[in-house]
Amino acid sequence: QVQLVESGGGSVQAGGSLGLSCAVFGYTYSTHYMAWFRQAPGKGREGVAVIDLAGRSRYEDSVKGRFTISQDNAKNTLYLQMNSLKPEDSAMYYCALGPWVGVRWFDSNAYKYWGQGTQVTVSS
Repeated sequence: QVQLVESGGGSVQAGGSLGLSCAVFGYTYSTHYMAWFRQAPGKGREGVAVIDLAGRSRYEDSVKGRFTISQDNAKNTLYLQMNSLKPEDSAMYYCALGPWVGVRWFDSNAYKYWGQGTQVTVSS
């Protein structure tokens, strides 16, 4: 059974930084795409950043230059470093995993496995 366990959320003032982690257990596919999504109250789930097995990454426009996605394949762990945080970054953040997403990097329906979410709150 595949499990994704996130950690590292919290509260920070605008301009501050937070780091998220997502530990993966039980995944046996030979390839993967891993992503961070977020969902604010009353809004849909949006893709933030994605990385594939080779380390190629993509970012949603509003986080480019501020967020960095990375992975440690030996530790089966995904990371998201968030700098220069803004109040509009406040949301529940989820890690997602799938063996293949094609070009649907930020389509939540393309990912098969999900973590439970971790809250990020940025105050002004």
